[in-house]
Amino acid sequence: MAEAESSPVESLSFEAAMAELEKIFTALEEGNVPLERSISLYERGEALKARCDKLLKSAEDKVEKIRLSRDGQPTGAEPLDPE
Repeated sequence: MAEAESSPVESLSFEAAMAELEKIFTALEEGNVPLERSISLYERGEALKARCDKLLKSAEDKVEKIRLSRDGQPTGAEPLDPE
């Protein structure tokens, strides 16, 4: 996990950030980590969670629903969940 921790959080893909977050969660859950290391892992986990949230929001913003005319032809796009 030390190699992954050297990667800047901002450069990680959603999948890489999620995988690292799961490893951190497991390590903290097992409780075999010294206090200082636990704090460091927790801080990294918070940054990874924020990264995942940002990437998910970005993906949601890109998801669109195609509007179809009466004859079934695409006429444009609209947000998936218009508010």
